[in-house]
Amino acid sequence: MEPPAVPPRPMGAPPPPPLVQAVDLRVSKRLLWVGPAAYPLENIARVFTFVLRPRRKEAITLFCKRVALTLAMAIAMTVLILLVDTVASIGAGESSAGPFVTIVWLGTLGALVYYLLELTKVLSAPSHFVLAVETSGPSTAMVTSHDPGHLIQLVGRIAHAIDHPESEFTVRVEGISVSPQIYHFGDNVNMYGGTGNVGIANS
Repeated sequence: MEPPAVPPRPMGAPPPPPLVQAVDLRVSKRLLWVGPAAYPLENIARVFTFVLRPRRKEAITLFCKRVALTLAMAIAMTVLILLVDTVASIGAGESSAGPFVTIVWLGTLGALVYYLLELTKVLSAPSHFVLAVETSGPSTAMVTSHDPGHLIQLVGRIAHAIDHPESEFTVRVEGISVSPQIYHFGDNVNMYGGTGNVGIANS
């Protein structure tokens, strides 16, 4: 007796890439490797830790502005449609504004739902304690760890390696890739690795 056939899984959108993934942070031969990306130690301008926080205040402000503008446009369009319909119906004796007003407010409702989803995405995003490596060029690498003390120690080890050419070490950390639309990077953290992302190089 043959086992019952397993029904195929429904096709859908591929899962989003993980926000955090394990990478090696390694110093070897005057190079700092963060996963597949290499940074010459002599080009490193700053190594520091900070808390990467979601842009909650900016998201709430943007949400309120979007809602106010969308409602104002919907009200204005509704008034305009009713005025035009009133003039047109003087001779005809019947109104045809109802469907147009319905379309305007259905579109407005859809826009408000979209704005709410965008706001929820930012408000629900967690904060991350990260280590950032800035270079004298346009790139910055960021890694994170469940242990903040581990990242603070890494700052000292990388700083020591910059001043001591013979230093070499390898540690396991977590590379992080986040959207600048959701997170606030403090003072001037540049984008590196992937369109619209900040973090380690993906390839």
